[in-house]
Amino acid sequence: MNIEDFHYDLPQHLIAQFPADERTASRLLCVSPDGVSHDGFANIGAQLEAGDLLVLNNTRVIKARLLGRKDSGGHAEVLVERVVSEHQALCQVRVSKPLKVGRSIQVGEYVLQLKERQGQFFLLDFSAAVLQVLETCGHVPLPPYIQRGDDDSLDTERYQTIFGTQPGAVAAPTAGLHFSHALIDELELRGILLAKVTLHVGAGTFQPVRGDLANHVMHKEWFEVSEQAIRSIQSVKARGGRVIAVGTTVARALESAFDDTQQALQPCLGDTQLFITPGFKFNVVDALITNFHLPGSTLMMLVCAFAGYHRVMAAYRVAVEHEYRFFSYGDAMFLHKDHLETVDV
Repeated sequence: MNIEDFHYDLPQHLIAQFPADERTASRLLCVSPDGVSHDGFANIGAQLEAGDLLVLNNTRVIKARLLGRKDSGGHAEVLVERVVSEHQALCQVRVSKPLKVGRSIQVGEYVLQLKERQGQFFLLDFSAAVLQVLETCGHVPLPPYIQRGDDDSLDTERYQTIFGTQPGAVAAPTAGLHFSHALIDELELRGILLAKVTLHVGAGTFQPVRGDLANHVMHKEWFEVSEQAIRSIQSVKARGGRVIAVGTTVARALESAFDDTQQALQPCLGDTQLFITPGFKFNVVDALITNFHLPGSTLMMLVCAFAGYHRVMAAYRVAVEHEYRFFSYGDAMFLHKDHLETVDV
């Protein structure tokens, strides 16, 4: 398959620039082997059954965008990709002239010094704890397709899930943005079970695939699947319930934790570079809640692998025709796993 196979036509005005008035007010496109249907996210419970397990990503978005000045006086923009240690972070740095080892950037009262270059990233030493600097001086790292200037107080709340407790993501696990406390309470009362994993979403999630699909290398993302989460999944599977991933990040975390040799989930703590394309066998996830993804992106390939290439591409055409809102602040989909479709296009 080629990158072009995962492109679709998207009118610019369908790219959501703001979240819905309420978290649960987004629309929901349901995609099953029987076709597509339209609903509201507040009614997501209609797609679930008592005994199903919702797996949530409890990562928390950090204020990863910093604005400062180089020690030579020029402007600098720093985007933290991942926090490496208390005082170090791997970052993208935008400056007029390349930053050299030993040079520094002033951000507020703090100093960020370049220790070394690692490919496209810079390892920076922070004069105070990284998370402290970000909380004091940082901005919400809105995706590049949200083109309305700087972030504001609305983004501080809404570009964050209600269950995000583990700081480290530089982009939101957007499927989780649709859940409110009231909706979670309602689902639990109906017998829907919950489990949590962690995957710190990196800025690479927005990077397009270039060149040959077979040679694409995914960016690293830190994740953890705990023994407790695995026990919950195993218990649900044993009773015939479904494991429903809230977001592609959860799907990648769970499938990364599956040991092909043992044919079982194993507790994991570390990095994943799992690249999921049509033909991939999903061993853990039975259904997927997700937002709409960028044309030609690795996430577009993942959902096509999960629900069937032709079915997903047809659903996207329906979504455009019915003017669903796209991407991070947009509407959602509920996808059933495809068991029959081939990878032919």
